[in-house]
Amino acid sequence: MTEDKRRRYSSPVVDGIGKSASRAMLRAVGFNDDDFKKPQVGIASTWSNLTPCNMHIDGLARQSAAGADSAGGKSLIFNTITVSDGIANGTEGMKYSLVSREVIADSIETVAGCEGFDGLVAIGGCDKNMPGCMMGLARLNRPSVFVYGGTIMPGENHTDIISVFEAVGAHARGDLDLIEVKQIEETAIPGAGSCGGMYTANTMASAIEAMGMSLPGSSAQNAVSEIKEADCRAAGAAVLNLLERDIKPSDIMTREAFENAIAVVIALG
Repeated sequence: MTEDKRRRYSSPVVDGIGKSASRAMLRAVGFNDDDFKKPQVGIASTWSNLTPCNMHIDGLARQSAAGADSAGGKSLIFNTITVSDGIANGTEGMKYSLVSREVIADSIETVAGCEGFDGLVAIGGCDKNMPGCMMGLARLNRPSVFVYGGTIMPGENHTDIISVFEAVGAHARGDLDLIEVKQIEETAIPGAGSCGGMYTANTMASAIEAMGMSLPGSSAQNAVSEIKEADCRAAGAAVLNLLERDIKPSDIMTREAFENAIAVVIALG
C-alpha cells in the first residue's frame, strides 16, 4: 500500500495485487492507471427533483467533481435522500423530517466508509439535508468542504414560499379570492434554489459558513449562477489542499467556530 498520507483510506481499497478485482470494477466507471494513484474525493449530492431546493444539485455535484479532478484528485459522485418540510408541512409526513437528518448522515458515512474516500464534498440545499450532511462529515472526520446549493430567485412581484402561506391566510380572512391565491401559487417559486428568505436553509448555510466548513461566500450565492458553479469547483479543489495539510472537520469545528456560528444566527434573527 502507498505511503501517500493523502490516500490513507483509498489505498487499502485499490492498491496491490489483491485489489485487482476492485480496480477492475472502478475501471468500468472511468478510472485509469493514473487515477488509482490519486486521492479519492467523494461528492455527496442531495439531488432530487421532488423539491426546488435540490433539483439543480446534480449539476453542482459535477462542478465539484471537476474541481477535485483538476486539483489532482479522483472524484466519485454519490447520492443521498432529502425530504421537504415545505411540502410535507401540516401532514403526517412531518414525522419523518427530523429523522431524515440521521438517514442522510448515515448514508454519507456508509458510502464514504465502505468505498474508502479520502476526502469529501457535501452539497445540500434544504432544511434537513444540510445538517444531515454536516453530521456525516463530522462523524467521518476526513478532509471535507460543505457547499450550499444556493437560494432561489424571487417570484413575480418579489414573492416567495411565505407569500403563498400568507395568501392562504388572506383567503381565510376573506381578503383574497381563490383565483388570486392561485395566481400567487403559480408564480411565487420560479425555479431551482432554497426558499428565498432568511428561513431554515439560508440560516443553516450562514451558520455553516461562519463555522468554517464552507468557502467564503457560499451561503450568499444564487442557486443558478456562475458564481455558485465557481464555488462548487473551488470546493472540490479545496479538499485536495485540506488533504495535503491534513486538516479535518475536527480541526475546523472548534468551540470558537461554534460560537461564531451561534453569533451569526443570533444576528440574523
